Amino acid sequence: MKTSWMTARQTKYTAYAGVYIIIVIAILGLLNFLANRYNKSVDTTSNKRFSLSDQTKKVVSGLQQDAKITYFDQTKNFQQAKDLLDRYEVLSHKLSVDYVDPDKKPQVAKAMGIRSYGTILVNAGGRQQEAKSVTEEEITGAIIRALKGGDRTVCVVSGSGEHALDDTGRNGYSGAKEAIEKNNYKTQGISLLDKPEVPKNCTILFIAGPRFDYVPPAVAAVKGYLDNGGHLLMFLDPPVKFGKEEVGDNEGLVKLASDYGITPEKNLVLDTSGVGQIFGFSEAVPLVSTYESHAIVREMKGTATAFPLARSLDVKPPAEKLFSTSENSFATANLASAKIVIDPKKDKQGPLTLAAAASKKTTNGEQRVIVVGSSGWVTNGILAFNGNRDLFLNMLAWLSADEDLISIRPKDQEDRRLNVSGRQMQMMFYSSVVLLPLFVIAAGFSVWWKRR
Repeated sequence: MKTSWMTARQTKYTAYAGVYIIIVIAILGLLNFLANRYNKSVDTTSNKRFSLSDQTKKVVSGLQQDAKITYFDQTKNFQQAKDLLDRYEVLSHKLSVDYVDPDKKPQVAKAMGIRSYGTILVNAGGRQQEAKSVTEEEITGAIIRALKGGDRTVCVVSGSGEHALDDTGRNGYSGAKEAIEKNNYKTQGISLLDKPEVPKNCTILFIAGPRFDYVPPAVAAVKGYLDNGGHLLMFLDPPVKFGKEEVGDNEGLVKLASDYGITPEKNLVLDTSGVGQIFGFSEAVPLVSTYESHAIVREMKGTATAFPLARSLDVKPPAEKLFSTSENSFATANLASAKIVIDPKKDKQGPLTLAAAASKKTTNGEQRVIVVGSSGWVTNGILAFNGNRDLFLNMLAWLSADEDLISIRPKDQEDRRLNVSGRQMQMMFYSSVVLLPLFVIAAGFSVWWKRR
């Protein structure tokens, strides 16, 4: 009787154990399935160091065709690229990542033309592109180049005091050139004085803040380019008459812009909100944080941009406003003095439009025009400020009819290293290695002494 009871009890516990084991295995299997099916991670770093940019997410998740990233390196170095490439792979089932060791698979490396370790190739749409480094900006750029195909050229006009792409100084555009070329455009300098004609290979014509008036043949060349379905990006500074570099009225270009419903006004916008002072800017650098619904600025919500020495624009259809200053701004017509004087009774109060875009369909294609009342916002000294770089590249994307690329782009990783002096190192050593253990020992001895 006792034996049968023990046997029944043992059978009962065995059944319980078996059920528990089955439940645990089922839970682990379900968790493993969900982890493989829905690979999610959370980036809690303050600068989102381990998160992909909005542009990368838009490009990869929107893939309509299969794409493949192949990384060539020694097996021991795969992990340094895997941390980044795995984030790409989980964005779309149409993107796959392969790792190849050229030493173990030399035939594959030779067929792909691989000559060095760390090479990344992207294949999409029947085209192949190479990323120059294991960075998000380079890899996403290679994907875009493979998907888009063809050359897109930004022709930058020179000869009338415009900003120069090869100028590395504070007022130069070398940073803008680097940003343009990293985003899969070619740059080409042209002069409308030597030959008043825009080359046919120009995807975008860029007039970057001329100081001198354009001669009539040059204006006619720009107009002829637009009439043939061209795309124009034009920065026109206020015609100030102070300092060593006065700015001309450029009535020819102003008239050309007004034909599209965008009329640059003869004034200087001053921001009296005081927000710019937080960043060290004066009233002559209006800050913008509110944008319209146009595709160019739709992704810019909540991002500040700054525009040194800007003029306002009068905008009428078919043009559309892109963004304006706050109500705490004024437009002064006093362009002969650098001294900031505001007369609320006389000066026009904000909001004041600083940029506008227009498009017209013609028999030769769609004309697209963007006018901004400042050229200083893309100079080397301020291009990196908050959203300036993204806004500039979004304008290029819209002008070249690449609206799907309009977004917030990869940012350079912020250097957040901790710099500690020798004295601080000594303090950290003694406090953590000497004082803290002594405190623990003293506390333990105190407890023992009270209980003994």
